[in-house]
Amino acid sequence: MKIQTEPIGSIPRPIELILGIQAHAAGKIDDQGLALLYEDAVRDTVGKFEETGSPVISDGEQAKPSFATYPIAGLPGLQPNGVVIPFADGHQRQLPMISQFPFRYQTYASSYLERVKQHTSLPVKQAVISASAMSLLYPAAGLPGYTKDEFIADLLNEAEMDIRKSFQNGAYKVQIDFTEARLALKLDPSGGLLRLFIDLNNEVINRFSEADRKRIGVHSCPGGDHDSTHSADIPYAALLPLLFQLNAGNFYLEFAGEKDKPVVLSAIKENLRPGQTVFLGVTNVLDPRVETAAEICDTILEAASFIPLQQLGTTDDCGFSPFADDASTSRDIAFKKIKARVDGTRLAEAYLSKSTAFA
Repeated sequence: MKIQTEPIGSIPRPIELILGIQAHAAGKIDDQGLALLYEDAVRDTVGKFEETGSPVISDGEQAKPSFATYPIAGLPGLQPNGVVIPFADGHQRQLPMISQFPFRYQTYASSYLERVKQHTSLPVKQAVISASAMSLLYPAAGLPGYTKDEFIADLLNEAEMDIRKSFQNGAYKVQIDFTEARLALKLDPSGGLLRLFIDLNNEVINRFSEADRKRIGVHSCPGGDHDSTHSADIPYAALLPLLFQLNAGNFYLEFAGEKDKPVVLSAIKENLRPGQTVFLGVTNVLDPRVETAAEICDTILEAASFIPLQQLGTTDDCGFSPFADDASTSRDIAFKKIKARVDGTRLAEAYLSKSTAFA
């Protein structure tokens, strides 16, 4: 038996690409010049991923402006005064709002997949943004001529297409980034907002066959931007009973950064359903210290005492750079952590293969 291990998604961009994005925004380089920088960054990312021994890779989201806003980059009529997301260190991210309709994605995630598959024969995982996150783009005051229900109907179709196109283009798995889950509980401790989000995302997931749902995953974390979080104070015990109601086959959970790991593992054990696999984060992407393979092995062995091995995998706590301008972690550290995750997973696998628990 193998213990599955997969990345979350984003990798810090090379400094040349970050500067190129800034130059493009200032009109100093053209679209073709920026496209060449994206191509170089993807090629380098794939090569470094392969060097880690990772059995599954991503494109590192090198060409995404952010994990959340890639579908709407260039969408006409976007207004800048949308939902504000505050982080613990005081900085903020703000979503835009739509002002024109009907709502349509400008970019599907499959376009990134096409680029990365030119450079590798390894299985490629594709991350997509959740329908619940995109639902926040609708103005709180409404939009004359375009009801919230009409917007949601369009959004569900687009979110479905985002996943479906990724599968059609050869994605090994599709991961729905649902980082607003814990934030929803912070904004509404009653759980009402989170339930709305769960129902909305299930409306998308339920459009897929059982076989496809086994290859759909959901990523949840307390946010990770410039080494800060937006909802780390929300305990997993409050989140997981609702999160595992999503009809996905895989769950990618921040774990290495959690302070009370036995409590988290107990909550997972209590709520994980048959047929679901939980990938625990074993590298803390907010901490520059690179974990050792032995430390990661110990984390996995602890988790294996709570979670059936056939339902256990490993991952990183979050993407290393969910927003293109986040350079708080270096590419070198990110790939060292990924290699440590792969090596630590294999070390745990070897140890457990000798035990009766693995049989």
